[in-house]
Amino acid sequence: MSFELDDLVSISALSHFVYCKRRCALIHIEQIWTENLFTAEGREMHERAHDGGSEIRGDVRTDRGLAIRSLRLGLSGIADVVEFHRQPDGSWQPFPVEYKLGKPKADDCDTVQLCAQAMCLEEMLNVSIPAGALFYGKTRRRLDVSFDTRLRDKTEETARSVHALFDSGRTPEAVYAKRCESCSLIAQCLPKTMGKRRSVKRYLEKALEKE
Repeated sequence: MSFELDDLVSISALSHFVYCKRRCALIHIEQIWTENLFTAEGREMHERAHDGGSEIRGDVRTDRGLAIRSLRLGLSGIADVVEFHRQPDGSWQPFPVEYKLGKPKADDCDTVQLCAQAMCLEEMLNVSIPAGALFYGKTRRRLDVSFDTRLRDKTEETARSVHALFDSGRTPEAVYAKRCESCSLIAQCLPKTMGKRRSVKRYLEKALEKE
């Protein structure tokens, strides 16, 4: 299957989807976005990462703010940094680096986004990319990421799920979790309120079933 250019979705939507399906829909379907301190700082970090264009130092060429896309996966976006490492045969091996404000997360939301960037580059450049890195602002360190079969499969599955979500045009119901407290969309999402409404509805449904 191959997507048309008009049907491509943002690579960042994959990260939003893995983190929270409702947040993904609020941002990309309902077009709701509210900044808080964390999102503002994150946006500034990405803008700084994109500045500077290209440079070559020794055997490493660094490109910043590189536009990428995959017609196979139906994705497009901007890679913060792509390093090209000169190989012994004279070729250049791409190594994507994604910048994140906080620290490494327990789920795959960041690694899926980075893997999607690598898969876009592979399709565009007809190369194989075995690894990349995530740079976290809080730790000021890189975390190397191997694009193994498990991560690639999850990235493809997430891309399909995001397209299905967008095609449905439906926003998933709210499910409250601790991470909701730091979400910039908590006032629009209302996870505690919506969760209670759903609980009451389910309670009534069960009561009617018993009768």
